[in-house]
Amino acid sequence: MSGKGHIILTSHTQRGTTAPPAIAWGAATPADRGPVIATLTDPEQRNAIGTHAGSYSLYRALAVSSGHLDPAHVPDLTDTHPAVEIGPYPQWGDWGNGDGRIVSLDPYGHLIGEAFAEELAAGMDIRPTIAVTQAHLSIAEIREAITAGRLKPDGRVLSHGGEVRVTKAAIDPVWHLPGMARRFGIDETDLRRQLFEHTGGMYPELVTRSDLEVFVPPIGGQTAYIIGDPAHLPDAAYPVACRVHDECNGSDVFGSDICTCRPYLMHGIEACIEMAQQGGVGLIVYNRKEGRSLGEVTKFLVYNARKRQDGGDTAANYFERTECVAGVQDARFQELMPDVLHWLGVSRIDRFVSMSDLKHDAITGQRITIGERVEIPEELVPSDAAVEMAAKKAAGYYAEEGPPDAETLDGITGRTLE
Repeated sequence: MSGKGHIILTSHTQRGTTAPPAIAWGAATPADRGPVIATLTDPEQRNAIGTHAGSYSLYRALAVSSGHLDPAHVPDLTDTHPAVEIGPYPQWGDWGNGDGRIVSLDPYGHLIGEAFAEELAAGMDIRPTIAVTQAHLSIAEIREAITAGRLKPDGRVLSHGGEVRVTKAAIDPVWHLPGMARRFGIDETDLRRQLFEHTGGMYPELVTRSDLEVFVPPIGGQTAYIIGDPAHLPDAAYPVACRVHDECNGSDVFGSDICTCRPYLMHGIEACIEMAQQGGVGLIVYNRKEGRSLGEVTKFLVYNARKRQDGGDTAANYFERTECVAGVQDARFQELMPDVLHWLGVSRIDRFVSMSDLKHDAITGQRITIGERVEIPEELVPSDAAVEMAAKKAAGYYAEEGPPDAETLDGITGRTLE
């Protein structure tokens, strides 16, 4: 691993090198925990597998190889510190048994300038894995809600022009492999092997460096949008509305009507605005897990298979077609999702804008309580998405009226390919 000259392999420790800082995952303070260093400027400092920026690290390699980026560049982080304070919170530590509550992100990833000032001054190349800023959201559906009278501008949360004031945090994944294995109840050695093999052997340290417990994977992260004061999220005196949303480019961005993703997301944002205006806090967690983490190519293949099958696109066969193409119905693994809630200090959600049993069970399984559950209103379900909604209710999604029966499922069909 080197920008110029000979290649330095990272599959084994180098003799005679200085030991990098140790990482004690789940420690109560950053000094005890230690920094995560996945930078490439000095191999001797590295104490993690992988490198920063997730999948974008490959574009960085392209920028270096094409001569557009100096491989030795170290970012100038002047004035990049968080726009608001977040943490530290007790949830950043462990449960009292050495098992960290957070295993898929670095809770100190936004505080490196404060938490690791001495290490930075000593020349260590520590990079942020979380950035916190503020913004205004301008969304057509929110302006429509104002026109319809469902929302009222207050000049604080919602401007008279229909803009929503938010704090937002971009979070790159940082995996603690022993903690991940415990979270899923699997063997760490097997986890490492599968990660190594199913990335085409991209990271040999996964199987040769058991001393390296932290992995910065080449995948997308998540973004948290907070409506209201983030400091109130841990305080039981301030009710919390929350939607956890997994990426769906076709619906979220382009308005595809085969699913309920954008309408439900907009309903969640509306509920979060209402909660903030009532003195609480709203939280939207947006995860980069396109197509249930199976990818958009797989998702479109499934769409074709659903539309072309004998009998048409039916709710009864909704999940079967996904499994036929992908081999599994869902690869989002919601067990990791509550980590961002721990990072924000959340211990209860008063209004959970989600019907997903998997998300609900993952959150409550991490000792975060959920009060009211909010379904998507029937009038927001696009006509071609009735198949998805009925199939999910039948599979265990929350619905006040209960799951549809087999006869109802057989009678719900979607459009054919045009």
